[in-house]
Amino acid sequence: MDSDALLESLRRGDESAFDSIFRQWYPSLVRSAESIVRSRAVAEEVVQDVMLELWRRRESLAVDSSPQAYLFQSTRNRALNHVRHERVERKSEPEITRQTELRTPAPTNLVEEEISVALRKAVNELPGRCREVFELSRTHGLKYSEIATTLGISVKTVEAQMGKALKTLRVKLAPWLPHGDAL
Repeated sequence: MDSDALLESLRRGDESAFDSIFRQWYPSLVRSAESIVRSRAVAEEVVQDVMLELWRRRESLAVDSSPQAYLFQSTRNRALNHVRHERVERKSEPEITRQTELRTPAPTNLVEEEISVALRKAVNELPGRCREVFELSRTHGLKYSEIATTLGISVKTVEAQMGKALKTLRVKLAPWLPHGDAL
């Protein structure tokens, strides 16, 4: 079948005409695309897209045009568009990476969050009076004498309870504390 008859059959929706065009031109089109995109897999994808578009546009193809010319020009254009798109992606990659890093919390923030959770858990596990003294001192900023007055206990009891709380917390939070640091 000559080129004009093949094109006319394709325009009428003849699948065997499309199959004939596909089989005849696919290998040459892939080689052409591969010379531009430098990848066999990408070249095959480009040509498959061109062939799909040929089928979709079959009814609007000009009768006087050559299927071969249409296919090679379409393949060239799609391959060049692919190369341009890759270039744009490579240029924007540092910016995308930077934006992602800005949205991702830094590891120190994660460590701080983990320490905070461990501290809350350890404080909650302190005995009642011990927890009260610790929270009044460290959370509310009261002095030992103020804590003693508030709770109706002696300053020595506050000191003992605070010592007990700090010792317990040091043991429970040891994995997160650098050696020698105090609470």
